[in-house]
Amino acid sequence: MSDPQVVAGVEISKPDKELFPSSDVGPAVTKLDLAHYYESVADVMLPHLKARPINMQRFPDGIDKTSFYEKKVPAHFPDFVTTTEVATSEGHQRQVLVEDVRILVYLAQQACVTPHAWLCRKDRLDRPDQLVIDLDPSVPGLPRVRRATRLVGELLDDLGLRCALKSTGSRGYHVVVPLRRTQSFDDVRAFAREAAQVLVDRDPDLLTLEARKAKRGDRVLVDVQRNGYGQTAVPPYAVRARPGAPVATPITWDELDRIRPDQHTIRTIGRRIARGGDPWTELPRAQSLRRPREKLRRLPR
Repeated sequence: MSDPQVVAGVEISKPDKELFPSSDVGPAVTKLDLAHYYESVADVMLPHLKARPINMQRFPDGIDKTSFYEKKVPAHFPDFVTTTEVATSEGHQRQVLVEDVRILVYLAQQACVTPHAWLCRKDRLDRPDQLVIDLDPSVPGLPRVRRATRLVGELLDDLGLRCALKSTGSRGYHVVVPLRRTQSFDDVRAFAREAAQVLVDRDPDLLTLEARKAKRGDRVLVDVQRNGYGQTAVPPYAVRARPGAPVATPITWDELDRIRPDQHTIRTIGRRIARGGDPWTELPRAQSLRRPREKLRRLPR
């Protein structure tokens, strides 16, 4: 095993440990590779993480071994890791805030492959600033999930809501609506579910709200459940625990039919950023749901 190496001021122990084994979709990825990756994308990734509590998805022995989600900040984390206190069903606890590149790299040192971000910021934990609709295909194949994603975007546009799009680095896409922080999570989730129900009613052969895979058939799940307190979404540029180390990637609506959900990896995303920057640099302005809710209730079912 190689000696520790330093990335962004963080000592990376066991840098040669393979977190992603080699596969037919890419070479092995070591802990040092992961640390260097997160250092390289920090400038575009940090704006999507700052002030948001993080749930850490950790793979101490690699993605093909046991993993766990860690919410509470471990006692051994150094003082430079910023935190915030959140209320949970079990009481209050402190969770990580990724405020700078050193913290982001430190999470990689802890074999946190994916930092999952809350949909709110630390100063208003009860008020989400994002609405997220996750399009999750039930069977392999892209045409159906792309069509479903397009239908979500069209409905939101009809309601007067501007939204952004990202590939998840896994099997589907996320449609994201920036929100004014004026409504509770329950209100936002209720709106998202009502919108999803409209879509399902319009095309029940394509879409479903059924969470259980056994009951979905080949339909695409319109998942709105993450719009709840303490729920998370994969942030832009986060690595996913899948062969080849794919990353969640902000894309434009024009790219939906060209970019697969897992197309970009830690080895290719740098070229995309260098060529075109971050499509989410200027997200749509924060929006209210008051008028869109009124429009939604008037829509034919």
